[in-house]
Amino acid sequence: MGRRNWSLSAAIVATCLVATAETSRLGERADRFLAVVNAGFQALTKVQNEAQWLAATDVSPAHDAGSEVAGKAFAAFNGNPAIITEARELLTHRNDLTELQRRQLDRILLNAAEGPMTNPELVAARVETETAQASALNGFQFHWNGTNATANTLDGVLTTSTDLSERKNAWEASKLTGPVLKPGLVKLQGLRNAVARELGHSNYFALQVAGYGMSAEEMVRLNDEFLRELRPLYLQLHTWAKYELAKKYGQPVPKRIPAHWINNRWGQEWDGLFPAASLDRYFSNRSPESITKTAEQFYVGLGFGQLPSSFWEKSDLYPVPKGSDRRKNSHASCWHVDLDHDVRSLMSIEANPWWFFTAHHELGHGYYFLAYTSPEIPPLLRIGANPAFHEGIGEHIALAASQVPYLKQVGVLPADYVEDEIGSLLDTALSHAVPFLFWSSGVMTHWEYDLYAGDLPANEYNARWWKYVEDFQGIEAPNGSGSRSESYCDAATKTHINDNPAYYYSYAIATVQKFQLHQYIAEKILHQRPQSCNYAGSKAVGDYLHKILAVGGTRDWRVLLKEATGEELSTRAMKAYFAPLMTWLEEQNRGRTIGWE
Repeated sequence: MGRRNWSLSAAIVATCLVATAETSRLGERADRFLAVVNAGFQALTKVQNEAQWLAATDVSPAHDAGSEVAGKAFAAFNGNPAIITEARELLTHRNDLTELQRRQLDRILLNAAEGPMTNPELVAARVETETAQASALNGFQFHWNGTNATANTLDGVLTTSTDLSERKNAWEASKLTGPVLKPGLVKLQGLRNAVARELGHSNYFALQVAGYGMSAEEMVRLNDEFLRELRPLYLQLHTWAKYELAKKYGQPVPKRIPAHWINNRWGQEWDGLFPAASLDRYFSNRSPESITKTAEQFYVGLGFGQLPSSFWEKSDLYPVPKGSDRRKNSHASCWHVDLDHDVRSLMSIEANPWWFFTAHHELGHGYYFLAYTSPEIPPLLRIGANPAFHEGIGEHIALAASQVPYLKQVGVLPADYVEDEIGSLLDTALSHAVPFLFWSSGVMTHWEYDLYAGDLPANEYNARWWKYVEDFQGIEAPNGSGSRSESYCDAATKTHINDNPAYYYSYAIATVQKFQLHQYIAEKILHQRPQSCNYAGSKAVGDYLHKILAVGGTRDWRVLLKEATGEELSTRAMKAYFAPLMTWLEEQNRGRTIGWE
């Protein structure tokens, strides 16, 4: 009996030794494979980003061609069938791999799904079409009052003019990119879906959502939950806003708000509705350069380093000089060009509050890039914990930069400035939070879900778009929804629909998340009220943020968020932040019909 037990024990030990040896060999095999893929991925990321940077900052046929070639090379590497096969084979032994190995292999397959070379003709067609679409978008020439104009020009009219006819003309001029971009978008709808399905994703929306570990339907439900929880506040804001706008323009109070009454071309932000909270006059003596430097100093004060000198040498931060023939993308962005220390930003900074907060946001991306650029984080995982984390950090810092104590400290506001807290809350809600969620979680998320998951027919693009604008935002086209026929394509006028597709729910998640992070920092670290606090110079805040940023994509985002805030993703902090405003709005709207239905 004892001998048999000894023999059995020896067999178990031998089996364990064999299993351990096999696991060790598997780990070594995975490490060798990942080393090769990481090296190639980083090198080709740099090549592609350099080419796309040129195409975005100096639109020309030559730069478009370079971007297309680089895009094809990048896709050819990521989508190499041998890489796909090996990653899949290694993942059949998922439980024998480390978490870091598993995450890299999962990322390899998600990257491959963007351009699987199991169907090279399909991938080439997608790259060619996206290059042409980006060129049409970046190179589009707006016209206003018989002359060439920029997007900033049209935005300026919508920001300052009180002439409804002039505003309507500017709004309509801003929509003329749609018909130009629609044919390319129709092609991309089919090509993106076909690419996603090549590696087993049901549609392109589902492929993008896979980065969260969620299904497309789960993502839509999450965004619908945001809207359900915040709808009472939105309805109060909408009601207050349409009464104020009707008074401003001398018009009857409408059921839905006409789109050209709002300063933003898509109604996604409702700034300027509370003039007393306007900071425009405090920027009259500031330069665009000072805005960028102030944003950098915010991060330096928290203990982050100064931006690399290459940032200032290579970025494109300011509008193209008048008289120049060069054209560039007008959408603010930040780039991790080489997945190392070549961080750049593309902006068109002017001396105004919007660009002040945008600069703080974009540099948030830059400091996130630099925080996870370390030997411990492989290039494949030099990404946010999920896509929303990147946007959430940028939005979070923009919220911190809007706090009156900070604005006083950096000299934007005078020392004797007396804050109207309700006015500040109202301005923040309108300009950076609540209407934005009903645009991002509502219109954008649902329309792109329909486009890809629902294979929305091209002859229904605009009708579906305006249905969602009316239903979610309570906004209507200047001459009514029927005036925007299918000859237009108003969805395509939004940059992200073309060059960052099926992504906008990330901005919605980021908006919710920023209030969670902000409340935790204000109450637990600074011991200040979230509605009026100051991060400047706090190394404790910097240490807290750095712990979140430095892990890149190596941790589960749900676990990371709960560790950082003590709770799961929730609108609770957002509702608490605006609770005083909700009380005020209910009093202001007493006796009025709430909403538009």
